[in-house]
Amino acid sequence: MSAHPPTRQTRPTRPTETDEPPATDEPPATAEAAATAGTAETTDTAATAGSDEAAEVRRFWRDLGLPGLVDVHTHFMPERVLHKVWAYFDGLGPLTGGIEWPITYREEEAERAALLRAFGVRAFTAMLYPHKPGMARWLNDWAADFARRTPDCLHTSTFFPEPGAAAYVREALEHGTRVFKAHVQVGGYDPADEALDACWGLLAEAGTPVVVHCGSGPAPGKHTGPGPMTRVLARHPRLRLIVAHLGMPEYEDFLDLTERYAEVRLDTTMAFTGFSERMAPFPRRALPRLAALGERVLLGTDFPNIPYPYAHQLDALTELGLGDDWLRAVCHDNAARLFGLPDTPEPPP
Repeated sequence: MSAHPPTRQTRPTRPTETDEPPATDEPPATAEAAATAGTAETTDTAATAGSDEAAEVRRFWRDLGLPGLVDVHTHFMPERVLHKVWAYFDGLGPLTGGIEWPITYREEEAERAALLRAFGVRAFTAMLYPHKPGMARWLNDWAADFARRTPDCLHTSTFFPEPGAAAYVREALEHGTRVFKAHVQVGGYDPADEALDACWGLLAEAGTPVVVHCGSGPAPGKHTGPGPMTRVLARHPRLRLIVAHLGMPEYEDFLDLTERYAEVRLDTTMAFTGFSERMAPFPRRALPRLAALGERVLLGTDFPNIPYPYAHQLDALTELGLGDDWLRAVCHDNAARLFGLPDTPEPPP
């Protein structure tokens, strides 16, 4: 694979909704409508590019002797919500730090899932998140339906500091949620808010991982940075926290937390890519610490909302020079163990 992110043919369409944060309170699409999504034709050029990239990604994990990849940080959500997210990136909003952020995989839902399968991703997530009260429960309802019709997606849920949050978190756990997502930057809330204490407690007791965007990248928020999550962990030290983006840009502070708490993990989402290194470079002095934590680092990519091809994330991890054993653990084995995936992959749906 190349050292620099190659170009990829993408769709020229741009959503028209603007002036909205990356979420909406519109009800989710019906299962019937979602199930028929992705039937639009793509160009021959895009199809060829996708096939070439899939071969490149599959070559990566086969050369490592892996049965595929596990990606703990991918975004699937109601289409209207995702279009709001894309519109926000297109508009260079404050939550992106005003950075130009072209979406590489602006395909329909079914096409995106099919592309991950073509890459050989055995399991992925539906990272979705509310930005105001009243959204989390119906997002969870949509995600439960998506998981039912997408067996290779790890059933994902979310929450927000509001009355009744503990009740719908408990309900989601009872209905088989495998992983939760919290986005401190977009939600604009303090994760140590007492309104969330019962939620964290339920997740810690259940041993259910929660991916939290709590670092201050790409732009700081009122409650981003290591302080708030440090307070959460002080109350719930057994919480299976997965720090998104390696905690970018407070990498070393979140390495501290990972070393201090045995159940804290890190995901690699966007870290070490050319895009992120220009914005928030990872300190090379900290690489030995990351290598030593190899059993608690998980592959994440932010697919489809990335401004470069999927393979570039794998290139960036390879170029760290931490060895094939580290790559095997990060790109598959750690998450497969955490989520109890079978040793032998099942055929894709």
